[in-house]
Amino acid sequence: MHPEDRDQNRPLSASWIAGAVAQALDEDLGSTESRDVTTQATIAPTTQVSGTIGMREEGVLAGSAVIAETLSQVADRLNLARPAVDLHAADGDRLAAGAVVASIAGPGHVVLIAERTMLNFLSRASGIASHTRRWADALDGTGAAVLDTRKTTPGLRELEKYAVHCGGGVNKRHGLYDCAMVKDNHIVAAGSVTAAVEAIGTRFPDVPIQVEVESESQALEAVDAGVRFLMIDNMAPEPMRALVATLRALEPTVGKVRLEATGGLTLDNARDVAHTGVDYMSVGALTHSSPIIDLGLDLV
Repeated sequence: MHPEDRDQNRPLSASWIAGAVAQALDEDLGSTESRDVTTQATIAPTTQVSGTIGMREEGVLAGSAVIAETLSQVADRLNLARPAVDLHAADGDRLAAGAVVASIAGPGHVVLIAERTMLNFLSRASGIASHTRRWADALDGTGAAVLDTRKTTPGLRELEKYAVHCGGGVNKRHGLYDCAMVKDNHIVAAGSVTAAVEAIGTRFPDVPIQVEVESESQALEAVDAGVRFLMIDNMAPEPMRALVATLRALEPTVGKVRLEATGGLTLDNARDVAHTGVDYMSVGALTHSSPIIDLGLDLV
């Protein structure tokens, strides 16, 4: 099964959240001392606070599960009560500036120590979801969907791919293990598209294969080798349109060939590329260049 065919509605992995939050707290608190010298010096452990996490600019929310997990882990580290959390929005919601995402009430030490870790995760995930939503809106009605790539922040791939889903995008392969993707260097190293495809089929017969092509000859060679998912790399819309037409003409004989445009894609040319007839457009910028969405915690 190609990654694009898998259920896209999976929740953010609870085990990943727990591990990522623990690592982030170690960075912030020190893995041995586990202390916030400002908060613990200026606020009594018995002090109770309440506050809200809110959007400081409009955007799409993603990663809200980190709120409760971060507060819980901080509370456990400090042997204090876990704050109460009331979510007012769901991942994937489009929110206006000023919208309240969550209300929090509990020990001041816990809330203030957890603050930056929660907001860092939320801001990053929501920024990716918001950027992806702009792409999904740009492609609305074209029949093409926007895909993510492996150009993710090391250690944050789970969160960033989840955020793409929240923004209306589709997750491509998660790593090097779940889909064989033959690119230019693989073709050079193997000697040809056909050689690369045959080698993968022999060594990993259960893995789906996708091939990146730069010309009609490479595309036809890949189809002849049995590949039914092609990535058309760095091709202008008009030659891409011609190549798509050629490949679609083969489908009554060879079956459906799924086509993905990749390289050189922008929001300005998104609809032009989509109208060539491709099924997907992969955009590395979703995860490597999305600006954060500003969220903040305010005590009341």
